[in-house]
Amino acid sequence: MAADSALLLSLVEEFVSGLQDSKAKDTATGVKDGQFTILQLVEALGLSLTSSQPHTRARGVQLLSEVLHECYGNLTEAEVEVLIAFYENRLKDHYVITPPVLQGLRALTKSTVLPPGSAVSMLRSLFQDVHVQSLMLAERSCVYNMLINLMETRETELKGLGTDFVFGFVQSMDGERDPRNLLLAFQIAKNIISRGYDLGKFAEELFEVTSCYFPIDFTPPPNDPHGITKEELIEALRAVLAGTPKFAEFLLPLIIEKLDSDVQSAKLDSLQTLTACVSRYEHKDLAEFLEGLWTSLRREVFQTSSERIESAGLAALTALTSCLSRSVLNSDSEDSLSTFLDLVLKDCKHHLCEPDLKLVWPSGKLLQAACTASNRASHIITAAVMPSLIEQYSSRTQCSHRRTLLEVVLRFIQSVKTSQSSENEERVLLAFRESLCSMVFSALSETNSSLQITATSMLTSLAQQTGLLLGSDVELAIDHLTRLLLMEEDDRVSLAVVECAGALAELHPEAFITELIPRLKTEMFAEPMDQGDSRETSEQHSHHAVRQRCLSALAAVSNQPSVVRESTPVLLEVLTSAHTGSVSFSVEEVVLACRSLQRIAEQVQDTEETGQCFHDIIIPRLLSLALQAALQGEGSSGCRSPLVEEAVLSAMVPVISTSCSRLQPMLAGQTASRAVSLFLDGDVSFLPDNSFPSHIQLLKKQQGDTWSQSQMVCLLMGCVCSLPRSVEVPQIDQLLSQLEEMSCTCSHSLSYTSAAKCFAGLVNKQSQGDSLDSLIQSTMKRVCRELDSTSSPARTQAFTLMIWVAKALLLRYHPLSTALTDKLFSLLDDADLGPMAADGFSLLMTDSADVLNRGCHADVRIMYRQRFFSENSAKLVQGFNVAPQEKKPNYLKALSNIVNKLPKQVQITELPALLSLLLEALSCPDQGVQLSTLSCLEPVLIDPPPALIQQLEALVSRLLALISSPAMSVRIASLRCIQALSRFPVHEILPFRARVLRALARPLDDKKRLVRSEAVQARGEWFLLGSPGGR
Repeated sequence: MAADSALLLSLVEEFVSGLQDSKAKDTATGVKDGQFTILQLVEALGLSLTSSQPHTRARGVQLLSEVLHECYGNLTEAEVEVLIAFYENRLKDHYVITPPVLQGLRALTKSTVLPPGSAVSMLRSLFQDVHVQSLMLAERSCVYNMLINLMETRETELKGLGTDFVFGFVQSMDGERDPRNLLLAFQIAKNIISRGYDLGKFAEELFEVTSCYFPIDFTPPPNDPHGITKEELIEALRAVLAGTPKFAEFLLPLIIEKLDSDVQSAKLDSLQTLTACVSRYEHKDLAEFLEGLWTSLRREVFQTSSERIESAGLAALTALTSCLSRSVLNSDSEDSLSTFLDLVLKDCKHHLCEPDLKLVWPSGKLLQAACTASNRASHIITAAVMPSLIEQYSSRTQCSHRRTLLEVVLRFIQSVKTSQSSENEERVLLAFRESLCSMVFSALSETNSSLQITATSMLTSLAQQTGLLLGSDVELAIDHLTRLLLMEEDDRVSLAVVECAGALAELHPEAFITELIPRLKTEMFAEPMDQGDSRETSEQHSHHAVRQRCLSALAAVSNQPSVVRESTPVLLEVLTSAHTGSVSFSVEEVVLACRSLQRIAEQVQDTEETGQCFHDIIIPRLLSLALQAALQGEGSSGCRSPLVEEAVLSAMVPVISTSCSRLQPMLAGQTASRAVSLFLDGDVSFLPDNSFPSHIQLLKKQQGDTWSQSQMVCLLMGCVCSLPRSVEVPQIDQLLSQLEEMSCTCSHSLSYTSAAKCFAGLVNKQSQGDSLDSLIQSTMKRVCRELDSTSSPARTQAFTLMIWVAKALLLRYHPLSTALTDKLFSLLDDADLGPMAADGFSLLMTDSADVLNRGCHADVRIMYRQRFFSENSAKLVQGFNVAPQEKKPNYLKALSNIVNKLPKQVQITELPALLSLLLEALSCPDQGVQLSTLSCLEPVLIDPPPALIQQLEALVSRLLALISSPAMSVRIASLRCIQALSRFPVHEILPFRARVLRALARPLDDKKRLVRSEAVQARGEWFLLGSPGGR
């Protein structure tokens, strides 16, 4: 004990007299370990605490406070009581002792054993004996944290202080300037308001002491370590000001005053604060300020030059109207909403009727914002405005005026829809139903394309509100839409009509089944009439455009299962007719039919009914048609079916893969079984029109030129590679063996590529284990044997299989992927396959559209690109350094392909290590490498690392050389990089100014407008360097 006592006295002496601050931590450790207690520490501090020197007393109190900060959790209630009494007494001592006293009290406020009444006692002493704003920053922060701690743990006691607590806080905060402390003070004020503390007669004082900071005008210093933003302060203050209706009489006049400011940020803050506060107010809080608020809001929308302020003003008007709409009407009270809307209508309605319609948009926006607020507001406004707008539309003759009025009406319809919160509410627009329908059908009959486009949007909005379109109106709408589809050649109108048809078909599927689909079918299968040569060409082109629009419309309207049952047979009939030749469809039209089927598969509701439709009808029909075309080959007439064209088969693949990826597990398993049995065993029993010869072998090499059959393997890929991983593919070993054989022996590009992709897609989903490892190793052995034999005719095929298997393994982090990627690196030195190997890295890093993607349920791990780069970038650099000069471009292209696909943040981090190679890549003659490298460099140049600035001479020289490239895309990218260079530190780039300006004179006369535009911007930035008013 004596030793512990001596140690404690030694620690106290060294801290107080020796000014060794580290001894406080040693003392705290001793208290935590039980060597001595807090009361023993107080005894040891006796001489220090009673010294006649204020600074000695301050050091003694500081030691005690720092120990308490570490050990407050170990105190007993009796110890806390003694310490609080001690600290309260010390608050009356010399001012130099106040900071450590506050630190000690702050530590005690964290204690869980505060005696009853001690919180009140502490605060009374604090408010009475300390003038907070005369303290330093840290001590003021200490006071605010004390208040926050006590409000969390002793709320009932503090509320017992009544208004004294609010008054004490107001005095403590008054005059605070530091943003860190302001955040704390605003938090306290918010708690006072939201937790029901008694404001009493100090409500105005609390408002004044906080509102003096409104609106916040704060710019954080550069490299601010505290990270406090202007937005944080704004949100914290807004939570206070908008927290209680008791502030309404003070806040609303302040907002009206601040809206007169010329400072844009002040206006925006005021409008957003108004929006926040009225959500808590009642109509009586707003009554006397409505006229002033409306005047300010109207001015901001009518006269604003900022879209943000206009949007904030409209949002505030909506919130204000919504608040008034919540008022309960009494027989003896004024209707606040009607009074306010009378003001709005008085100032806005007449602008809707002016001959030039100059102010129709701001007036319309204000009325629509109020209309959006509530069902009641929309009733009042539409009743006042809609008759006038409908009359105006009927009386105007200019298309531009009619379009403007139609768009205003459209916005009102959308506003009314937003305001309706319940299906049971009375429909606001029912009274104007006939007039609105007449207006929209009239506009659809016009020849002006802008009017027609607006009318389609309005028709969609009308359809989305119950009761505004009757059955006869829907039929008439379909007539108009069909006419526009068939007759209107403007692409913008066609797009709008197709979009409108899709929206209406979702709401009224039966009408589209009986009206639209039969007419589209008739039009698509009609042949163009024979005319003279020039007229015939024009007629065919027009008919092709009509067919294109019909196919798009069929896809757009097929968003309900009932419509899909009627539309997909029409699309399949297009493929059948194209195959048989009964109706002449071009390859492009057949591709469009496949894309329409794909869109239907993507958008239709994922139900068992639609899954059954694709499983039983669409997929078998597509396979049947493709097989018929493949077996037919070249007929006696010398022409072949368009269904054997690569473009058509490639368009069929996503139809099958999309539908298979969404099938229910049972149907998916059946689809897999059917597809495998067809391609392995020639089982055609599930195909319609079953008139196929026996012993069909689609995956085995046959005599003669059988590419039309072998290329069907791409459809197998669509079936089996898009199934969920839980679905087991039957005869998987035999299937993989046949696919490997085809991919290594077939000479037809689409066939061996599709076989390789199908093999890779299946390998990616195989379960981990010895079976998979042995399969990969045997495939690698065969591939390497072919690749190592320079005389082998199948090197390209073997390379294709290798790159796709490498991608399949890389995506799932399989350990054997390294062997394949190492082989790929070695091929960069190959005389024949080097360029192909460099392009292969792009395939590894890019998402594939038809296989090995998440949509096909492939096993894709996160950040596989970053992992591949980190594991292989060193190999690439090393290979480049030892490669002969003629092979270096392959390495540069590979590097560019890898880096270009990395996330931008990773590029910025890794670029310094690869900078020398990227600069070398800019000198590579391959334009693809140049463009890829420039796209890597551009984002990095915005915030350049030091390594880049050190290479400025080389970078400028290479970029200036590229502005004369034959490729327009390279010229544009290099000019953008040169413009980005102008943002480098001025002293670094100023020496290059004259040289760059001379070089930029040439692209100013480039034959391409886009190049000239980039050159003007870049030269302007460089011209201002070092100039007065410039950088």
